[in-house]
Amino acid sequence: MLELTILGFLDEEPLHGYELKERIKGLSGHVRPVSDGALYPAITRLVKAGKLEQRTGPGSGAAPRRILSLTEAGRAELRERLRHPKDVDITDGQRFFTVLAFLGRLPDRAEQAAVLRRRQEFLNTPASFFYRDGQPVRAEESPDLFRRGMLRIARATGTEEKKWLAEAIAELEG
Repeated sequence: MLELTILGFLDEEPLHGYELKERIKGLSGHVRPVSDGALYPAITRLVKAGKLEQRTGPGSGAAPRRILSLTEAGRAELRERLRHPKDVDITDGQRFFTVLAFLGRLPDRAEQAAVLRRRQEFLNTPASFFYRDGQPVRAEESPDLFRRGMLRIARATGTEEKKWLAEAIAELEG
């Protein structure tokens, strides 16, 4: 996900590492903050793979900054990752939000709709966080106050997401 996020933000405009880190932090927030120990090795891997270019530019103080920009190979990689997200990128809500943040960078509306359909199919598969005797526990049936809350919140969120997905797919497909 980190590499997808790096590619996505750099597809919008060249950035230096600190700006990139702040944008990633803004997207993932406190849920999954990015450390320098994860960010800079990922940048280095992408540079070595020819997906990013680095150049030195003026800094706000005396020290120059490394400006990162996306190469055509990086842009192709971003689009491929958006066209074919991993299953976990569809089923994990936070990871799916990262895909959504950059799905607009994919120029083909039919390909965008196909990704949304995968999420829609996942959400339409019956599931629960908790089971009793092999059967999903509904919010109303849970004796635990906190589990009831989790289930109610998940149901409300899922209902809205399903509604939005149907609207977005209809708009993309014309």
